[in-house]
Amino acid sequence: MRRLPSIALLLVALAVPLASGLGARPASASVAHESPYTFEQTFGTALRLVRVDLGFKIVEKDVSNGYLLFEYRSPESGGRVTQGAIEVVNGRSGAHVAVQLPAMPQYHEQVLLDALVKKLASEHGDPPKKAPPPPVDAGAPPPVDAGAPSG
Repeated sequence: MRRLPSIALLLVALAVPLASGLGARPASASVAHESPYTFEQTFGTALRLVRVDLGFKIVEKDVSNGYLLFEYRSPESGGRVTQGAIEVVNGRSGAHVAVQLPAMPQYHEQVLLDALVKKLASEHGDPPKKAPPPPVDAGAPPPVDAGAPSG
């Protein structure tokens, strides 16, 4: 009979960490995209998408650092407001875009990103063509890799 309380205690001890691990917590995912459009085109289009097309309130924007903070409302959440962010970083052949809605499932971020990609194409047409690599001169020595150790 003494064994029953010790088994119950063991079950409670095992259940507490499991229950705390399964508790509700905000998602911390983000989705990203390599935009072939310029930084200016991508950032401006993201701003118009969030403010004009979707009607979200812009909390903060910083063009020089390439981010928008906004209040996100989803019809699924009963109009509850959560914080969202879009970051645009200038890249070699376009811009890197990241969408973050930490309190929402990842598919909300993907829907916003898909809308941005579609809006970029509709506003700016086909992406700019990438410049072809320069021709390799058969008589020239191979290029030196600056990161390679010498000697």
